[in-house]
Amino acid sequence: MGDRSGVRLWDGGDVGQVRAWLAAGADPAAPGGPSGRTMLHEAARYAAPEVLAVMCEATRDLDTLAEGRSALWVAVHAGRTDNARVLSAAGADPWLPMMAGWSPGRLGLTGAEPELFPDRPSGVGLTPDEAAVAAAAPALRAAVDGLDLDGTGLLCVARVDAVEAVRRLDGAAVTEENLLAYYDVEVDEESDEDDEDAWRWLEDIRDPLLVGVTDVPGGCVLTQPWGYQPQTPVVGRALSAGTVAYGVYANPKSGNQGSVYVDGRAVSGDLHPGGDPWADAPGGEILLAHLYRGNPAAYACAFVGLRPADARPVTGPPDTWVLLPDRDHRQR
Repeated sequence: MGDRSGVRLWDGGDVGQVRAWLAAGADPAAPGGPSGRTMLHEAARYAAPEVLAVMCEATRDLDTLAEGRSALWVAVHAGRTDNARVLSAAGADPWLPMMAGWSPGRLGLTGAEPELFPDRPSGVGLTPDEAAVAAAAPALRAAVDGLDLDGTGLLCVARVDAVEAVRRLDGAAVTEENLLAYYDVEVDEESDEDDEDAWRWLEDIRDPLLVGVTDVPGGCVLTQPWGYQPQTPVVGRALSAGTVAYGVYANPKSGNQGSVYVDGRAVSGDLHPGGDPWADAPGGEILLAHLYRGNPAAYACAFVGLRPADARPVTGPPDTWVLLPDRDHRQR
């Protein structure tokens, strides 16, 4: 009854198709699939406002939760302020508590339209720390926006500079000239020494033991544009001693993989930086997930308090190339 499999929403949907689906007895707030997401939740993210409005008319409880969040929360998180207005006008509650205190309304206060929901209850707002985190987000997003990270490994480390990172890794800092000799590669005599992409011959070498490290305000970034090495357990434990580090590997096969290291220990793994937060995530992580959705590099930097001015620490060339000791850095 009301089979949802044939209802298309990803391209905005079709009002006629949705009306026919509803006429067959469908309930937009009924859970479906392993995640329990409802069609109302899916429409909040993907559908055109007029399609969502038709679903709202047929929904008894617009505040139905799936994965701990309402359809209105999904619309706000996805940046669909048009759909957020549709849901709110239909009766969805912007201030319903959920997601570790981040109601749709509070989440909206961190974005470009803080007055999206005008009837804010007395005393509801952002803490000074939350407001500061939100205020810093646009600059960080802009610094590392639109990057193709497929195959790249990163480790963002708080309060550790590049020199100390090399020492902790027991690595050898090397110049590009050293690397040319080390790999027995000849330089194109016509190449421009000032070309910022001149180092990319290293992507053909793809040495798993070669990483780059760059100082940024707040700490340093370890990067490997061709592999996962920076976020391996041995590297993460060494660089996080006395501090915190967030690792990312943009796995071309399975998506962005995140890990957290604190004081020399791996404390979280199998994370999804830049993706939707888990229902039981702490409030601080939910805020970061909202501010840096779709931007795993910015999320990792923000998680540990780094403030890069541009994308170079992530994409290269780094301040320093480092050859790591020849061992298996994946050992747990």
